[in-house]
Amino acid sequence: MKALTWHGKNDIRCESVPDPKIEHGRDAIIKVTACAICGSDLHLMDGIMPSMQSGDVLGHETMGEVVEVGAENTKLKVGDRVVVPFTISCGECFFCQRGFYSGCERSNPNAKAAEKMWGHSPAGLFGYSHMLGGYAGGQAEYLRVPYADVGPIKVPEGLTDEQVLFLSDIFPTGFMAADFCNLKGGETVAVWGCGPVGQMAIKSAFLLGAERVIAIDTVPERMEMARQSGAIVINFMDDDVYDKIQDLTNGRGADACIDAVGTEAAATASFDSMVDRVKMATFMGTDRPHVLRQAIHCCRNFGTVSIVGVYGGLLDKIPMGSAINRGLTMRMAQTPVQHYLPQLLGRIQKGEIDPSFVITHRATLEEGPELYKTFRDKKEGCIKVVMKPH
Repeated sequence: MKALTWHGKNDIRCESVPDPKIEHGRDAIIKVTACAICGSDLHLMDGIMPSMQSGDVLGHETMGEVVEVGAENTKLKVGDRVVVPFTISCGECFFCQRGFYSGCERSNPNAKAAEKMWGHSPAGLFGYSHMLGGYAGGQAEYLRVPYADVGPIKVPEGLTDEQVLFLSDIFPTGFMAADFCNLKGGETVAVWGCGPVGQMAIKSAFLLGAERVIAIDTVPERMEMARQSGAIVINFMDDDVYDKIQDLTNGRGADACIDAVGTEAAATASFDSMVDRVKMATFMGTDRPHVLRQAIHCCRNFGTVSIVGVYGGLLDKIPMGSAINRGLTMRMAQTPVQHYLPQLLGRIQKGEIDPSFVITHRATLEEGPELYKTFRDKKEGCIKVVMKPH
């Protein structure tokens, strides 16, 4: 089959790889009808995620049609249309039983490698390094889905691929970002990063009762999309973000702040972000936490900082004194996608949200490597790429 594969920093290829096969009785094989390039895939392209191997198949936002089912899988049948969560979860362990699917204790066969870096291992992920399981990803014509009686959600008649594809990752992640803010109604929420997850967080904050959303970015197309969703937009290259949020909140600060950027914050946004970039280049730090620092400072006393941007390792100079002395709550997670799927599918069915609004580019797998670059460089107004392998 054709698939997008990783061969080192800035080297993504479309090439032939072996077809997936059923390896366990609970597996399923899906024929991929739509898949997407995620912002976190760019961390792989940029070479900042360890334990990638040449030839690894990329991608973790995938849906398609079931073409083969393992003998123990009674939930799925050939012909079912499903969306596949990016988190691989057994459904039976301590964490899965409590709804914390992204903390699954069984789905990462390389848990020991993750434990060395993080203390404990999260769940295995599709197409996201050998430290997180070495599972082949879904930017391909076919995908093997482990524990396929737990993860995939069946798509009801009448919904298009594009309406439901983002249930695999960015919609649950953006929704979780807003859910973590503990909104009661009437709040002001600030969102750093207007990429696809940020856009979903903006929409979700309004769905959950926020009165105002302040969106922080510098890319014109992303800022315009945020405006269309009703957000007040700050261009961080033109304005001092802290001063602007203070003005908008009469000096109190935002009720909740969402970091939808993560480790690769713009390296020219401020003096401290430039220092972060130097530290990464000289191996004195592994991530650039400029956005997180700013979110902490901009949050009101006893407010919430919600972190859904991807960080890989160690952060430097985090203002814990500010967080502790002012009573901030910090919430963060790899999204336990399966926990959110039923209610989010329901919201799409009711017409409360159509997640396809973020799609700007539609392509084939062969066009994928070039579109990785377009997406990373934010060219051609690229916000979200969807590929149709068949």
